[in-house]
Amino acid sequence: MVPDDGLTTRARRNAPVLAVHTGPGKGKSTAAFGMALRAWNQGFRVAVFQFVKSAKWKVGEEAVFRELGRLHDEHGAGGPVEWHKMGSGWSWTRKHGSDDDHAAAAADGWAEIKRRLAAEQHDFYVLDEFTYPLKWGWVDVDDVVSTLTERPGRQHVVITGRDAPQALIDAADLVTEMTKIKHPMDVGRKGQKGIEW
Repeated sequence: MVPDDGLTTRARRNAPVLAVHTGPGKGKSTAAFGMALRAWNQGFRVAVFQFVKSAKWKVGEEAVFRELGRLHDEHGAGGPVEWHKMGSGWSWTRKHGSDDDHAAAAADGWAEIKRRLAAEQHDFYVLDEFTYPLKWGWVDVDDVVSTLTERPGRQHVVITGRDAPQALIDAADLVTEMTKIKHPMDVGRKGQKGIEW
């Protein structure tokens, strides 16, 4: 089906995408990082902002993307990469500080992303586990939706996390819900290297 939107095929192919990966199943961040790999391969400027992963946690994808960023810097392959962990070790477990501290860190992180979007600093953004600050009221949903729907240029944004607000789902171009059917942790197995991190 060809939409009657007045756009050319090329214009539709170059339209910026707002994607949301939500739901209770495993794989939301993994899918977003897979998209980021494709973006890096196309030479896009990639930026990852992790909102609820502790700054102390070793994330496998972070190590890979840092190497890809180095590969770009030294040999011109792919695109440049930035990886940011919001705050100083705060996470959904609510450790390391008060709720006010967590809320302020999330608000600061969102303010920085807004600044970068306005400046068209990156081509592809992963806002990992960003639905949680929205759910907890630390970042205003309406501000996020209006900023993302009005972002300039061809900046792609992927947001991950459970319980995505309906306003964000409505604004998105691509929404995937990960539904858990079965998980090894349901029977007491622990997270494993190469699977969870």
